[in-house]
Amino acid sequence: MRKSDKKIENQIRDVLTEVCEDTLKGYEGFLWVTHTVKYSSFPQSLKIICVFETDQDRAHFLMGEDPLHVSATIQKAFDKVGVQLKNVDKHISYDTQKNRE
Repeated sequence: MRKSDKKIENQIRDVLTEVCEDTLKGYEGFLWVTHTVKYSSFPQSLKIICVFETDQDRAHFLMGEDPLHVSATIQKAFDKVGVQLKNVDKHISYDTQKNRE
């Protein structure tokens, strides 16, 4: 990993940790947030995955306005560190622990 890649990784991790602790932990069944990225095409390649305990927890979360709130929070958090995500919703997906094992 190049020094610049490590800097990007640390920045992503810091932003997502803040979002996780400040926002996502308030949702029933939410477990953790993870990401994948191809550093050479960051931020376009950034994929953020919010992981829930069960399919029911994920479905309940997706039924309301919660995904809009989470995407706005993620957008604001990345804006604060100078990372522009053109359409944040395309960068976020929701999964379950069962599917991640």
